Amino acid sequence: MQRQKGACLICGEPLVYLKQAEMMKCSFCGKEEPSYAKCGAGHYVCDECHAKRGIESIMRYCATAAGRNPIAMLTDMMNDPYIHMHGPEHHTMVGAALMTAYRNAGGDIDLTECLAEMKKRGARCPGGSCGFWGCCGAAVSAGMCMSIITGTTPLSGKTWGLANITTARALEAIGRIGGPRCCKRTGRLSIEAAADFARRELGVDMPASRPRCEYPAKNRECIGRRCPFFSPNGD
Repeated sequence: MQRQKGACLICGEPLVYLKQAEMMKCSFCGKEEPSYAKCGAGHYVCDECHAKRGIESIMRYCATAAGRNPIAMLTDMMNDPYIHMHGPEHHTMVGAALMTAYRNAGGDIDLTECLAEMKKRGARCPGGSCGFWGCCGAAVSAGMCMSIITGTTPLSGKTWGLANITTARALEAIGRIGGPRCCKRTGRLSIEAAADFARRELGVDMPASRPRCEYPAKNRECIGRRCPFFSPNGD
């Protein structure tokens, strides 16, 4: 079963994306809801079931991680077996990596509280938002992180702008390369953009390395040399 290739978690068939939502029943929990995606055999897995164990792994990792490099943290988490090739767990993971690195680099936050809030907010950004909303969840996760660590609300002033610009910078980096989707590529690009912006605006240096991607053979939609992280051998 090819669970690391953007395929169905039930049978391994490729996913089919719809132009209009259909009512689907989750093959795991039985919940019925409108969805823009299903597998070729008709199976459907809701975002909550898809991401649940991955998010648990993210929270465990970030609670004890000691590094200052958010992309290195992201790479560690992506190697967890419950983090799939694509999926809404990335909408929590990007922000969690950033805020963990921020705290470890000297940022004055309560990491436990921030991670708990990141978990809540990240879960509300659905899978497929990159294509259906025109707003990739990895970029939104970076903006959520900025909002959380600065205590921003809809009534804030300067930090309201910082949160929105963080998302905008990440989206620009993602959009300039184009699609199709890759949660690994967009997550890394979002962290690069957000870490650079946080260094200049908040004065906290989170060195974000640029690794060679390990996933070309595991991603059926890999864009190859158009991706700044591409390595033909995955090393």
